[in-house]
Amino acid sequence: MSAKMSEKTTHFGFETVPEGEKAGRVQGVFGSVASKYDVMNDVMSMGIHRIWKEAMMDWLAPRAGQTLLDVAGGTGDISFRFLERAGKNGGAAAHATVLDITEPMLVEGRKRAEAEQRAENLDWIVGDAMALPFKDNTFDVYTISFGIRNVTRPFEALTEAYRVLRPGGRLMALEFSQLPTPAMQWAYDKYSFNVIPRMGQLIANDRDSYQYLVESIRNFPDQETFLQMVKDAGFGNAKYRNMTMGVAALHSGWKL
Repeated sequence: MSAKMSEKTTHFGFETVPEGEKAGRVQGVFGSVASKYDVMNDVMSMGIHRIWKEAMMDWLAPRAGQTLLDVAGGTGDISFRFLERAGKNGGAAAHATVLDITEPMLVEGRKRAEAEQRAENLDWIVGDAMALPFKDNTFDVYTISFGIRNVTRPFEALTEAYRVLRPGGRLMALEFSQLPTPAMQWAYDKYSFNVIPRMGQLIANDRDSYQYLVESIRNFPDQETFLQMVKDAGFGNAKYRNMTMGVAALHSGWKL
């Protein structure tokens, strides 16, 4: 059997592609929409993604002096919230490292940080969630928000998260998920497939990227399946909370 025929495949939206192609295609998607990414998040979710991210911070409860690795952190949304929360009670300054495979997303994040005077205690690194460029036991917190479904092999990203967290460190993953009833899922699908790609065309001049994003949600494991993946990666006290009836889910686990 030839190497080409034996190469493993994965999903890119509803398309089946060789694993080696996915990262480059994901980079293409997010490189294309980087300048409109934050605007599109607000429009697609009608601003609800902000509530989900605040709920993530509520459950995480950032503390002074903590170090965060925000993977697929893009434009810095989670890191900004983390540093703001961690700094409210004084004490040693927290630090956040934003890592993303798509450099144009990080460029937009740096621009936003400078414009909002948030540039302190922030690093921006181009890197792969499946091969993090950090030593073992480096960070107190690992977050990934609407990014793990875009990773070629999500379980490898989880094992890398476990590796770079310090003992007692915490994983938090916020991702689109599955609604509890077929009728609700049907209505959500109708909105997603009929409206979001059109919004992408109107706002970002890119229908195809948002068609991929909608399709990628449908290929991601449901809440219980992903919870088991978190446990299998080594995390203890793992659990999840549904956001907006399961449109998104927030998974948590600890390196015990």
